[in-house]
Amino acid sequence: MMQGGFFGAIADDFTGATDLAGLLARSGQPVSLRIGVPDGGDAAPFEVIALKIRTLPVQEAVAQAMAALDWLQARGVQRFYWKYCSTFDSTPQGNIGPVAEAIMARLGAKQTIYCPAFPENGRAVFMGNLFVGQQPLAESPMKDHPLTPMRDSNLMRLLAPQVIGDVALIDRLTVARGAQSLRAALDKTEAPHVIVDAVADDDLHVIAAACQDDVLLTGGSAVAMPLPDLYRTAGLIDAVGSDAFTMPDGPALVLSGSCSAMTQKQVAAYAAANPSYQLDPLVLDAEGVQPALDWLAQQSGAPLVYATASPDKVRAAQDAMGGARAGSIVEEALSAIAVARRDAGVRRFVVAGGESSGAVTQALGVTRLHVGPEIAPGVPWCAADSGGARVALALKSGNFGTEDFFSRALA
Repeated sequence: MMQGGFFGAIADDFTGATDLAGLLARSGQPVSLRIGVPDGGDAAPFEVIALKIRTLPVQEAVAQAMAALDWLQARGVQRFYWKYCSTFDSTPQGNIGPVAEAIMARLGAKQTIYCPAFPENGRAVFMGNLFVGQQPLAESPMKDHPLTPMRDSNLMRLLAPQVIGDVALIDRLTVARGAQSLRAALDKTEAPHVIVDAVADDDLHVIAAACQDDVLLTGGSAVAMPLPDLYRTAGLIDAVGSDAFTMPDGPALVLSGSCSAMTQKQVAAYAAANPSYQLDPLVLDAEGVQPALDWLAQQSGAPLVYATASPDKVRAAQDAMGGARAGSIVEEALSAIAVARRDAGVRRFVVAGGESSGAVTQALGVTRLHVGPEIAPGVPWCAADSGGARVALALKSGNFGTEDFFSRALA
């Protein structure tokens, strides 16, 4: 049996990394979640490295992914996973395809699968088309995402402009016939990039079983969930119980930078019963973050600070300031608020939005997270050291969770 590093995942944002880590941890296997490429040290059997590269220029994204791959390879990792969002957030230039091809080239992998399905959270792939609930991706609220508006639902059309090699599809009819049928179909196709349908949890288990010996898999978090049990059954890893998770004592703060439709509902539900303060990019540009800090200093309970807004308001700010500046000024404000409130004694942070979670986590100086219990599918509590204090973080992808997520997390 392997000791030390065995499975290594590279995630393109921080909420996606915690999502993956939480699902892997369901198996009882301890999971090490790193924030950024580690600076030395040993690897645990299951490592997840969280990067913030989803919307970076392609060359920068690939370079950071390769640095993470270097670290994992140097520590004996044998199975690799490239994790992206279950709504396939990207542009015609990347970064999903270019990072996948770079990892394939380094590992000598001739083929890999792409499966962003997460049925438990309403993400399904059927005949190569991605659905969010009952809506095709391009008809869902993701069509108005401020950074990666998704205007096509077909994963083959989305991926093809990003990669050099051919893109193929293996549909659900093949997956439904079982792991051997899927494996035979994968071996038959010569395309290096293969979209695989999945509409139910049983499909995820078929895909994982068929691909468990592949050196590289890519997808959302859910298709990786069965892998620890498969590896244990094959005798590739030891059966090790999870470490106990302890929630730090102290006040809480909710921070939201996501503008997804679900986060808008979550913000409205929480603000109806709790102190809340809305950040406006134009006001932040003129006045800075101090008014928000002054307001927070007067609050009790678990207040909410949010930049969540409707698509029309987001576009207005982007038109006035430029899209990059409108996003970065919000991230800078949320980061400054998190650090100031940590120093004032806050010990539990709920953060909504992938970019926001990345900015806040980096500002808090967190380099490694201990994965704890799930609040909702794909959203665990995590504990970390920050500024000499032990803090807990719940990093939520914008689309995840129910309307009462913030209250449930803090309960």
